[in-house]
Amino acid sequence: MNELPTAERYPITIAPGQSRLFLDFCAAGPAVRSFYPWLATSTAAESGRGQRPELPAHWAELAGLIAAQNSSPAAGPALEALARGAGTVVTGQQVGIFGGPLFTPFKAATAIARARQLTAEGHPHTAIFWLASEDHDFAEINHITFPAGREPAELVYAKAPEAPRPVGSLALDETIVPLVERAIQLIGVSGAAEELAHAYRPGRTFAQAFADFYAKIFSPLGLLILDAHSRAIHRLGAPVLRAGLERADELHAALLERNRALETAGYHAQVAVAAQSSLLFLIDEKTGERLALKRIAPTAAEPDGLWQTAGQGGSRSFSTAELLGILDAEPERISPSALLRPVFQDFLLCPSLVAGGPAEIAYYAQNAVLYERILGRATPAEPRFSATLIEPAAGELLRKHNLTLEQVFADESAGSLALKLASRSMPAETKQKLAAAGSAFDAELTALVEWMQSQDKGLGQSAETAAGKMRYQMNRLRTLAANFQLQRESTLTRHANAIFNALYPGGILQERVYGAAYYFARYGLDLAETLCGQAAQCAGHTALWL
Repeated sequence: MNELPTAERYPITIAPGQSRLFLDFCAAGPAVRSFYPWLATSTAAESGRGQRPELPAHWAELAGLIAAQNSSPAAGPALEALARGAGTVVTGQQVGIFGGPLFTPFKAATAIARARQLTAEGHPHTAIFWLASEDHDFAEINHITFPAGREPAELVYAKAPEAPRPVGSLALDETIVPLVERAIQLIGVSGAAEELAHAYRPGRTFAQAFADFYAKIFSPLGLLILDAHSRAIHRLGAPVLRAGLERADELHAALLERNRALETAGYHAQVAVAAQSSLLFLIDEKTGERLALKRIAPTAAEPDGLWQTAGQGGSRSFSTAELLGILDAEPERISPSALLRPVFQDFLLCPSLVAGGPAEIAYYAQNAVLYERILGRATPAEPRFSATLIEPAAGELLRKHNLTLEQVFADESAGSLALKLASRSMPAETKQKLAAAGSAFDAELTALVEWMQSQDKGLGQSAETAAGKMRYQMNRLRTLAANFQLQRESTLTRHANAIFNALYPGGILQERVYGAAYYFARYGLDLAETLCGQAAQCAGHTALWL
């Protein structure tokens, strides 16, 4: 793919389901700037561009650990740059089955694009993909959906662990074999399908399989992959985990205050902060279960407070000193929460920029107080590339019906889109009569209601209510005509279903529903370079015609 496919750029506001916090962040609005320090004077992309924190003392050791995880010769140039102290652009994701949703490579492409841009500006940078392998929500990562004819097909790896454990360390069993075979039936035989089958084999862990698949695709483009679950890496990041233990009450109070500020400003708190919640989990030494550490406030008897866990083995209590002892001896057993994990990550990697999705951008509004107290700095964050990939068949239907992606997003279902298509395809005479009747009716009704309002306020209110019912009936006439047209042209319903399933499945953004492996299988591994090129072009949402 030497030439970029046709792309249409839209503002991010056309993408349904975005929070007000995320939209205001993208616009760098005044109300949101106090929650994102780097937005105070400029946009995230411009603030301190290319300026990275000072290299930490652990850099040489960390670079060696990253090199050990990226053994492909294709990773050589990026590893050499990292060893020389290049800056980093970081992104990451949970280790979903078969490579996870489409937005996963969008994140990788964004990190690569920004690292290339900063390097071209004279500030050498590398892109790093952080595997969120310590997360324990198996139900979030054990399934994937692929386009499949009239209805999407969901594939589920059903072998769940007996207790919540870090998903990255779960080994795939023999049931992965028929699941891979079914995946290849859906996406077709291709280079990507071969890489999928090679990565997802019995005995491989979720993290290993995920890393293998994306390393094959993105390592030649400069992406390095890091799984930080190991003892060696946790030992390097121990100062952040130690702060989470020793300063738990201070950090908890800061988060509560930040959540109140967000809610007062009319925003949402992405992560609830309960009375006894903490920023840490404990990995059980026997079962491997990931247990939430609940904080018990200091008392006269326990001036340092206590910590409690509740798992399959029952409840246990720990002193802060006991947990610090575990951190010293077995640091991999202390695991950061969703709010502390970015601080842990950025302490290790010292990135100049982080690329994240809407939920991750929302995290940064909360955990900026943790950055300030633990690191004394905040890492600028930028929204990842967002796009809808338009395959040729769907593109042909869009052109046939003169539809834009924005118009597709405006409909709540395939049924409402079908009615829109039917309205457009009605005979000219029917359209003219409906338009003429509607215009005349609305003009006369508006004048009548205004006159009645001028006579008496109560009468006017009653007239407005009655007028609303009459307008509803007029709209019903339009719907009746459209439904009649649908019956005459049954292909319209099929076309609407095909468009909706391809671009807006279930009324959800395509990038959040369909597996990335499908698109790499259909359009080649070179699609990765196309995504990097598009990610470099603009913010917002892109309609990418393949």
